[in-house]
Amino acid sequence: MNKKYLLSYFKASAKDWRDWHWQIKNRVTKIETLENLLGKTEFNEVKSKTVTSVYPMAITPYYLSLIQSNDTNDPVRAQCFPDPREMYHSGKVLEDPLEEDSHMPVSKLVHRYTDRCLAMVTETCATYCRHCNRKRFWSQPNNIRLKIRLQEMIRYLTRSPQIREVIVSGGDPLTFDDKTLEEILGSLKAIPHIEILRIGSRIPVVMPMRITKELCRIFKRYRPLWFNTQFNHPNEITPEAELACNLLQEVGIPVSNQSVLLKGINDSPDVMKNLLYGLQKISVRPYYLFHCDPAKGCSHFRTDPQAGVIMMEKIWKQSSGLCLPQYVLDVPGSAGKIPLQVLSKSIKNDLKKNKHFFDKFK
Repeated sequence: MNKKYLLSYFKASAKDWRDWHWQIKNRVTKIETLENLLGKTEFNEVKSKTVTSVYPMAITPYYLSLIQSNDTNDPVRAQCFPDPREMYHSGKVLEDPLEEDSHMPVSKLVHRYTDRCLAMVTETCATYCRHCNRKRFWSQPNNIRLKIRLQEMIRYLTRSPQIREVIVSGGDPLTFDDKTLEEILGSLKAIPHIEILRIGSRIPVVMPMRITKELCRIFKRYRPLWFNTQFNHPNEITPEAELACNLLQEVGIPVSNQSVLLKGINDSPDVMKNLLYGLQKISVRPYYLFHCDPAKGCSHFRTDPQAGVIMMEKIWKQSSGLCLPQYVLDVPGSAGKIPLQVLSKSIKNDLKKNKHFFDKFK
C-alpha cells in the first residue's frame, strides 16, 4: 500500500502528506475504510467490528504506507490492524498487567519507583498498536481536562522531593500541539527537584513528520530530556523515520529504542538482528527489548521467554554491544524490569568453562 496510492485515495498532495495535522485528521478509524483500501475479501467485517467496538482502531496514512497489501502477515499490518484474536482471553491475562492503576496517587500519574514516575498526559495515540499494554484506556478515555489533570500531577510532584525524573507518556504526548507540549514540559521543569524529563512516544515510527525543527527547539529548552521510542521491525526504519531521529539528535536529545518481542513480527534472529543493526546505523540506541506483557487483548503476540532468550543468545554472540538491548520482563510493583539473560544456558555454560579465570579475582 504505497504512498502514491494513498495520496490518490485521500485526494491529497505531497504537501498534505508532510503535514502531521493532515496525518492525524485522516487517520483510518473505520473498518469500511480498510475495506475500501484493501478489498472486502481481506476482512471478516463482523469480527473486525466486534474487535474495534472494544479496542478502537486508528492508523496514520504514513504508517499504512509501510504495509504490503498482498501480505496478510505483514509485520506492520499485524501491529495496527484489528485481529479477532484480541477477543480471546485466557485466565492468565490482565487488564492492567503492571498494576499501574494501583500506583496512581492522582489520576494518570504512575509512581511505581521511588525516584521517578510516569505521567499519562493523554489517552490518544496517532496509531493504536494492537500489542499495547494500556489498551484498556482506549475505549474509556479520561474526561478530566488536561489543565486539571496536570494541576493534580504538579501538586503531587511538588510534595514529593524524592522524585527526580518524570516520563511524559500516554497515549502519545506528541499528539498535542507544540504550545500544549511546552506547557506540560515547562510545568514539570519548574519543579526544583525534577532534574530529568523523558518522553515516551512512537511518533518517529508512525508519524515522523510530527518531529519538526520548531518542536526540537522546544525540546532543547528543557534538556536534559531523553526520548524513548519503539521500532519493532526493520521495515519501520525509513528515511522519514531516520530524519525525525536525526532532528532530535541534532539538538542534543538522545533517542533510545524500547522494542517489544512480538510473535510472528520480530521473534526471529535475522529480523531482530536487522532491526538492531538498523537502529545503530541511525544512531538510535537499542535500550530494552521487552517480553510482551500478559495484557488482555495481546495473547497472540506473546512468545515463550526461553524462546526469546535463545534468539538473543544467537545475536549476543555475533553483535557489537552498542546494538544489544537488555531483554527484560517488566513485572508489577517496584521490582521493575528483570533481565531475562539469567535464563541463558549459553551464558551459564560460558561461566562454567571460564571458572578458572574468575577464581583469579578471589
